[in-house]
Amino acid sequence: MHLISRLIQRKLKLPPPVTRDLVVRRDLRVPMPDGVDLLANRWAPREGGDGLPIALIRTPYGRSGIFGAAMARPLAERGYQVLIQSTRGGFGSGGTFDPMRQERADGLATLDWLVKQPWAGDAIVLFGPSYLGYVQWAVADQLPPQVKAVIPQVTESALTLEFLRADGLSLETPFVWGVLVGIQERRLAILRQAFQAKKTAKALRTLPLADADRAAFGGRSAYIQDMLTNDAASSRWSGFDHRDRVAGVSVPVSSIGGWYDIFLPGQLRDFQALQDAGRPARLTVGPWTHVEFDNTPFLEALGFGLAHARGEQPPPRQPVRLYVTGEEAWRGFDTWPPEGYAPQRFHLQAGGQLGTGEPSESEPDRYRYDPADPTPAAGGVRMVKDSGRVDNTALEARPDVLTYTTGPLAEDVEAIGEVGAEIWFSSSLSHADVFVRLCDVDSAGRSWNVCDGLTSVTDADGDTPRRVTVRLWPTAHRFRRGHRIRVQVSSGAFPRYARNPGTGESPATATTMLAADQKVHHDPAHPSAIILPTRTPA
Repeated sequence: MHLISRLIQRKLKLPPPVTRDLVVRRDLRVPMPDGVDLLANRWAPREGGDGLPIALIRTPYGRSGIFGAAMARPLAERGYQVLIQSTRGGFGSGGTFDPMRQERADGLATLDWLVKQPWAGDAIVLFGPSYLGYVQWAVADQLPPQVKAVIPQVTESALTLEFLRADGLSLETPFVWGVLVGIQERRLAILRQAFQAKKTAKALRTLPLADADRAAFGGRSAYIQDMLTNDAASSRWSGFDHRDRVAGVSVPVSSIGGWYDIFLPGQLRDFQALQDAGRPARLTVGPWTHVEFDNTPFLEALGFGLAHARGEQPPPRQPVRLYVTGEEAWRGFDTWPPEGYAPQRFHLQAGGQLGTGEPSESEPDRYRYDPADPTPAAGGVRMVKDSGRVDNTALEARPDVLTYTTGPLAEDVEAIGEVGAEIWFSSSLSHADVFVRLCDVDSAGRSWNVCDGLTSVTDADGDTPRRVTVRLWPTAHRFRRGHRIRVQVSSGAFPRYARNPGTGESPATATTMLAADQKVHHDPAHPSAIILPTRTPA
């Protein structure tokens, strides 16, 4: 594992280590108030480790092997001692793993134990991505004075709830995660990942979906069953939402996200809450997915985190640092969303045109959506290998995908901020989905996805079109002169979003799949449009 760590660090291009001579104390027992012990490993330099700033990492994914090599060793070699703790119910920690629900109580108890250890100094930094970042928000408003900084990555304070919207069920990500935590302690689980990924992808087509977990790994997952039957407003998820704690954070926060990350909207919401409360916070958003990152988190731990742990100020920079896709460059801003970007409507027009002018009288465009042959997800916001920016040519050739495109741009157009769409829509069925994707068509005619979103409706049938509001993922993108702006409209992105069976049945139990004839309206009375926060670069 030491060799693996060296290879990882070389790839990340981290600063040279202070030491490579480390000691790992394994299976430290951290008592919880209910009598359960959680296990932790402490990584520290063999000489002079006591009293160093502590990077606290709480994880449900194990604390040894590749995990320790990838996360603990790089920090412990560069100025930290590191405590990796297995959360309740996993990898030897006592109790039962009930995802997200127990992290506040256990996190506070862990901090209370940690500050009393003889090897602990007077500085702690909370660190980690995804679930490991969520556990930071769970305790953020009640931190002991020893905590000097918080560095959450690709995460948010209300984990899972965005997936479970009543108006748009994200299927793939919570299902894949439920399978992951359900089998990760099985023998040879790591070696079987590629085989398991294929099996999980096949299981997502199971009908009814309530049987999909058994198809994926031969067992039952309470989390998967509950997410199929309880939307975000259900009491099942009480205790998951820590949004009200964010503004109560008193220590500096460095929040790191990706434009194609599954948690980006919530992460930006959390940063805005910190901004509005006047808290010391900064934001970095790069061209990353949830599973593909560069060395930014480690550099923030070593620069931002260690500086605050030592009572110093990190190197100065603007509070918001964004990678602008299309321009392919990092830019600094004072706020999110940045000032100076005004909402501009690009209207869907007859003949597949897209423009800023008002639409003229025209017949609606039509397509047929068949959940038995669902419109596939292509790239985008997913937790699989082929996520992020991809060529959409094959997707746009499907008859169930409409496209609307501007002419070649006479000058660059920059869009930074929140993106939305208003689609006037009708269907032969009451229950339908509206998926909208923003794309950049390059000079070679290839269409690259920028951001997207989906809204489910329950009253789409009838002769009167209804306006469907779709919230797309936020973006920072420059459409280059000579490129074209394109909008896709369809009724799905499977398996990222669950197939809409058209019947109104619960996704857990639905077995009947009804095809639907959809209409997208774009006339003066029904001005369908995408709304971009734009400015023309100087």
